[in-house]
Amino acid sequence: MRRRTFLASSAALGTAGLAGCLAGGNGNVTVVDGETITLQPVDKTHDWHQAESARFVDARGTGQYEQSHIVDAVSSPASSPGGPDDPVMDWDPDTRIVCYCGCPHHLSAMRAAHLQQNGYSDVHVIDEGFYEWVDRGYPITGRSSTAFYEISGETDPNDAGEMAWVRDLASDQDEAAPIADDGSYTVHVRFADITEETVLTLSTPSYTVEAPLGRLADGLVTGP
Repeated sequence: MRRRTFLASSAALGTAGLAGCLAGGNGNVTVVDGETITLQPVDKTHDWHQAESARFVDARGTGQYEQSHIVDAVSSPASSPGGPDDPVMDWDPDTRIVCYCGCPHHLSAMRAAHLQQNGYSDVHVIDEGFYEWVDRGYPITGRSSTAFYEISGETDPNDAGEMAWVRDLASDQDEAAPIADDGSYTVHVRFADITEETVLTLSTPSYTVEAPLGRLADGLVTGP
């Protein structure tokens, strides 16, 4: 089983076309839904955080956010962006915004793309993701010991460019990963307060599977 233990220290249910990382003039970029998203090194975003020169957006599920998040970050899940309770949509469009997730930047890049499509002009994503921020001892709220699992599968190659989602519906935690040209995918799952018996929902455009985490992580998922 693909699993390790991760220690976090204190302090549109939809799909999206997500391309690989590209070399950009000012660092790395990725392309999501036609939007070019800037990926910033975690140390640079930490400098912005310390200088209070950026606002931070947690693109994970609300359950993960409530367990632990970057100090002063707001919750704005990539799975339901821009809703009536989303605080980000009230920010000025020229606000410097840093999105992050834990996978390490699939969900955050999706959230950033939605923001750019809505007129926000200074949007960035933490390249290495939330857990690199934690590993470096940068400020977070909350403390949790979270297991890391990999769930790999195959779906119809026609699903290439869409997303595979893994969700704990009971606690509102989710992760996602892009589906490759051959239909393969690997989702990195770091959920709080779950066990190998926790039933998760895995969905691709072609199928949905509900099964215990241990079974999903123990082999190649190819359908129900």
